[in-house]
Amino acid sequence: MKNEELKFRKSDVLIPLAAIIFSAGIWIFSALSSGADGRGDMVRVTVNGEEYGRFPLSEKRDIIIKGYAGFTNTLLIDNGEADIIEAGCPDKICVHQRKISRRGETIVCLPNRVVIEIEGKEEGNIDAVSR
Repeated sequence: MKNEELKFRKSDVLIPLAAIIFSAGIWIFSALSSGADGRGDMVRVTVNGEEYGRFPLSEKRDIIIKGYAGFTNTLLIDNGEADIIEAGCPDKICVHQRKISRRGETIVCLPNRVVIEIEGKEEGNIDAVSR
């Protein structure tokens, strides 16, 4: 068998380039379809699966949440963001999570069974059409 020289072909560039363009298109489509910027307008707090309260992101407030394990969590809502700033639980993982402001984002305190979730109105996104 002869040693064939490896040749550079158009497909060596076109296939990876097409994959990059396709991936970028999917990313842009998902960013645009999530609403204006995906920001939420309400904070929903649950303790042990039961609703503790709903609070608007537009109003600044401190909320002290008594959790399942008897510890307290302090939720700060300010500048359209929610953040756990203090917790009585031993690991304090919830305190170290970043501030949340977009629909679907959550902060969870497992020992206290506290879940902080951002909710918002869906703005006319169509997910199916039926005839």
